[in-house]
Amino acid sequence: MAQRCCGAWGPDHRLGPLIPRAVRLESFQSLESPGAADGGAAMSGRAGLHLEGRMSVQAAFAAGRRTIQSILVGNEASEEKLEDVLAEARRRGIPVKHVPETTLDQLAHGRTHGGLLAICTGRPPDEVSVLESIFAGSDPAFLLLLEGADDPRNLGWTLRTAEALGVHGVLLKRRNWDLDETAVMRASSGAFDRLRILQVAREDGMIDGLRSRGLSIWSCLPHERRSVYDADLRSPLVLAVGGEKRGLSGEVRDRCTGFLSIPTMPGATSLSMSHAAAILMAEVTRQRRASTSVKREG
Repeated sequence: MAQRCCGAWGPDHRLGPLIPRAVRLESFQSLESPGAADGGAAMSGRAGLHLEGRMSVQAAFAAGRRTIQSILVGNEASEEKLEDVLAEARRRGIPVKHVPETTLDQLAHGRTHGGLLAICTGRPPDEVSVLESIFAGSDPAFLLLLEGADDPRNLGWTLRTAEALGVHGVLLKRRNWDLDETAVMRASSGAFDRLRILQVAREDGMIDGLRSRGLSIWSCLPHERRSVYDADLRSPLVLAVGGEKRGLSGEVRDRCTGFLSIPTMPGATSLSMSHAAAILMAEVTRQRRASTSVKREG
């Protein structure tokens, strides 16, 4: 149940030195960023994937985290609508192949590909060093930890909202990286590639490292008296949200700073991960914007 497994984290983003090297190496697994000599294929270890639709391919080009190996265009597709993607492919020397629509339909997850597929490598995790740039930023750190995501579309919707609401970085369990990247990318409208996302190997060391930097860790429980609207979420924090089936692991729950509830109507069923996360993230952003407005008026 998402309400029994949501969460968040908080305090000053400038506290303490870098996360100790021992904590980093044990807590995160991240690979080199795209652009290494092998072009990225060996970094993700997942070649031969594909992205569907103009928005996903544009996001992959812009983020530069994966290698696009070839572009497939349906014979019935409007090249005028795809001109920006095709021009970028030509600029990068990426082969563009025209194929029957039936070929795209067979490769794609459905018929909403818009006549465009990109054969590519997988999206590698970001390096742990991106956390330092987050901590050094002018805004209080805003991280999102996701566990137990079983549905790639649910994960994608969550990432799309995270990007829209200003999350600085996402922490994903290793097993979530094995979800269908094509579906995650489509549901996230490209946010999967644009966001800074780290792969977590050990939650306990990772959370201890973040707490040593002054971040608070919050999650959700359905019967907590303090609701998300009663908590001060303006300090640097991490929202920890679990999937509907497994929820958050004991390692994360045991290290949470505290728990909040999401008020719902009597008799309502539990919220999905994407909906629970959206409510939490929206409240963080609302509080921070309100605080900024007050400072400007003062």
